[in-house]
Amino acid sequence: MTKRVVVLGATGNVGTALLHRLQQARAAGEVGSIVGVSRRGPDREGAPFDGVEWHRIDVTDPDAGPRLEQVMRGADAVIDLVWVIRPNRDREFLRRVNVEGNRTVFQAAALAQVPHLVYASSIGAYGKGSKTVPVDESHPTTGTPTSHYGAQKAEVETLLDEFERENPGLLVTRLRPGLIFGAAPAPEIKDYFLGDLVPAKLLTWLLKAGRLPLLPFPAGIRFQAVYQPDIAEAYWQVTRQRAGGAFNVAAEPVLDAQTIGQLLGARRYLELPVPVFTALAAASYRLRLQPSDPGWVDMAAVVPIMDTTKIRQVTGWSETMTSQQAVRQLLDHFDAPEVLGNGGHRSHSPLE
Repeated sequence: MTKRVVVLGATGNVGTALLHRLQQARAAGEVGSIVGVSRRGPDREGAPFDGVEWHRIDVTDPDAGPRLEQVMRGADAVIDLVWVIRPNRDREFLRRVNVEGNRTVFQAAALAQVPHLVYASSIGAYGKGSKTVPVDESHPTTGTPTSHYGAQKAEVETLLDEFERENPGLLVTRLRPGLIFGAAPAPEIKDYFLGDLVPAKLLTWLLKAGRLPLLPFPAGIRFQAVYQPDIAEAYWQVTRQRAGGAFNVAAEPVLDAQTIGQLLGARRYLELPVPVFTALAAASYRLRLQPSDPGWVDMAAVVPIMDTTKIRQVTGWSETMTSQQAVRQLLDHFDAPEVLGNGGHRSHSPLE
């Protein structure tokens, strides 16, 4: 039995799904107590927050380290989901949270003598790789220099390498998921990547199967996705089984122009050079028509396709939804009422 699990970033998209899974484990007698830590705490009551011990800690505060250490003492596992991508234009703030904040988390875990640290990395941490031959977890985590997300994920992986060398008695696990999709985060994902450029109801109507006459798509881009509850299951399985090391996590099949076109019922799709999409993203971002910088396109163009054999063999994890079904969940809920579970601070991407 895992007596005490501490989840940092517990009110984000993955955090809420993970709390729900941990509550199921507690009901089954597999978990004793669940501790949630976030900057503001939950802004609503009810599942999945019932029965969770809450601590409001901002990892950028000067006293965050000692407070985190106190919360972590006695934990069997700490699951670190700390990350923000907003405000996208404030790179100094992003670095304070994502890099220095995670450094603080790692140091607190060592001082609290936590036996198992599970960190939320990402496919975005990987450097350029093949879009046809899947790579395993040994692929270099050098990130995408022009993407703040990819560069910072890679930097934190380096911090974690140093942390492991300095703390050989502490088990470290890293999950590197593909894009995380589902119904719950759909409005937030739409808001982050498109803003008000396309009204949600119009977008949902267009994306209903059979209504899209033409799908423009970046030539050569192939990517992977996973359903939100399925990534929560992956976090629980590596925690429950004390599985250390790095794990790629994604559902089948790999997504590309053809599979997305089939999903949308597009009458035809048109693959255009990636620089066309980069230029469009750069211009619309510069004009503040939408909130996402072109670094996201750069990252999508270079990150590899991941081999997910390891997590399936080591933990027995498998997806309950295909990648196409996960995307369908997302597209069908762009216009749903947005429910913020992170204190009103919308910060998570489909990679978180």
